[in-house]
Amino acid sequence: MAADPAPIRLLPPQLANQIAAGEVVERPAAVIKELLENSIDAGADRIEIELEQGGIKLMRIRDNGAGIPRDDLALALSRHATSKIAVLDDLDAVATLGFRGEALASIASVSRLALTSNARAGNSGWAIQSAAEDATIAPAPHPRGTTVEVRDLFFNTPARRRFLRTERTEYGRIEEVIHRLALSRFDVGLRVRHNGRQVQDFARADDLPAQERRIAAVCGLPFLEQARHLEVEHQGLRLHGWIALPTYSRSQADLQYFYVNGRAVRDKVIGHAVRQAYRDVLYQNRHPAFVLFLEIPPRDVDVNVHPTKYEVRFREARQVHDFLFSMLHRALAEITPGDARPAPTMVSVPDQNTRETPPESTPELVAHQHPMPFPSTRPAPGVSERMATYADLHRPAPAPPSASPASEDPPPLGFALAQLKGAYILAENRDGLVLVDLHAAHERVLYERMKIAWRDGALASQPLLVPMTLAVNAAEADAAEHHAAAFDAIGFSLDRSGPTTLLVRAVPALVRGVEVEALVRDVLADIRTLDSADRLDGRIDEILGNMACRAAVHANRPLAVAEMNALLRAMESTERSGQCNHGRPTWTQVSLEELDRLFLRGR
Repeated sequence: MAADPAPIRLLPPQLANQIAAGEVVERPAAVIKELLENSIDAGADRIEIELEQGGIKLMRIRDNGAGIPRDDLALALSRHATSKIAVLDDLDAVATLGFRGEALASIASVSRLALTSNARAGNSGWAIQSAAEDATIAPAPHPRGTTVEVRDLFFNTPARRRFLRTERTEYGRIEEVIHRLALSRFDVGLRVRHNGRQVQDFARADDLPAQERRIAAVCGLPFLEQARHLEVEHQGLRLHGWIALPTYSRSQADLQYFYVNGRAVRDKVIGHAVRQAYRDVLYQNRHPAFVLFLEIPPRDVDVNVHPTKYEVRFREARQVHDFLFSMLHRALAEITPGDARPAPTMVSVPDQNTRETPPESTPELVAHQHPMPFPSTRPAPGVSERMATYADLHRPAPAPPSASPASEDPPPLGFALAQLKGAYILAENRDGLVLVDLHAAHERVLYERMKIAWRDGALASQPLLVPMTLAVNAAEADAAEHHAAAFDAIGFSLDRSGPTTLLVRAVPALVRGVEVEALVRDVLADIRTLDSADRLDGRIDEILGNMACRAAVHANRPLAVAEMNALLRAMESTERSGQCNHGRPTWTQVSLEELDRLFLRGR
């Protein structure tokens, strides 16, 4: 027999607060986030954070913000009490980090909280020691600003306390929260003490050099050395910050900081746009690194979609996605060997007195990365000039010059010296030795030429003197016949001459000289995955990339010095030439200083 249902009744305020705390206060890091956001909203430009036992025993936040008047102290600890919104329309233009009015009440319900504040300089402060219904307010000396002290988190909810991790883990999560705030507000100084020891001190950063010092302190100097500053604006959207070169990729998405109107967010639209921008240049299963800030009219973004406010919703998500993709894609494309830092070298320096931890980057590539501070002054070539540059790689090479003029300023990738094992080009530039992966570099050059020709409708065909007969199975023959328009669009001419036979009459002019049968089979395998020919535009980069990989110069093909120099010059004028189509680095620099250290010169 079923029991009678329990009567419906209102929850006691304390229990309601403790339940609400589960949405806001998951662990000490969540408390720190809420309190720091309150300090920022109060206009503080200096915040001190003191922790004990990873925040589990003590979290104390002191700021020099506007402070809280005595009459508002008790109300500040009540649920849904806030000074940041008054009517529903205010939610359409929220400019503060916090606005719900739940944080302090939720924290007070699961800890021993003390709030001390002074709203006017020269006056004494006031302190409140407990939740609002049992509030006792007393005078307390305090400069202008507020101090919030949280002790014994979850002391009255042991079930939740058991889910806390070790002191080290909880402190690590707090540190990440502090880092996110430090990167979002360069105008705020932060000082952190843990177990009585100062562990971090971020001074105000009011200019770009100071901001980059803070970036280096949070993300590491290798990130800053491999990052480019970005600042663009279009149709009311502004994007600025730092993006790392593709060669500084990560095995995890642990160096990705994105802010919308100063608020750290994790958003699918943003994540997809960034991944698409790096798609052509990032090694498989690697993640880009960046610190980016998007400024958007507050009415065009909804920040009230999740209690922790890490998620947002854009009014025009497609516009935001396209803006981010196009700006980042263009910024990465404009990095050429003249101003890009190369991929890290594999030089190991035998110095027992110095130990350096290399940055994480492309697998098995470790050591320093150096700038090449002499950008090319030549204008970007047009399509016809780029085609001529590529054609130079396939013409009989003239006799190489004996030497370059001593007075000539060497180009960014220098002049070719030799070919190593048929796979690498050794070149000399102003900084020292340049190593180029022959196949990877030619693959990128050819791929970019194909994309330009495709966009301009100039992906020309080269008729074969004698059509090639290709034996295929029935499914492949059907696909070739069904997708004939797609093959024509990328420069192939295929005719079906039997149930399992194809005639190859022409191939793209840019891949002449390649093994035709293997190329056609590869492209046929790619195009067979299309549902219909009108989907070719969505897959064209992948198909052209595979064609370029097949057609690029492969190892063990000897090149004359003039041919190697032609490839170096083509790389300097080609977008994204620092990585091949699969994201692997195409070149690296070994400086004279590294060579001297390697051979212990000057010691």
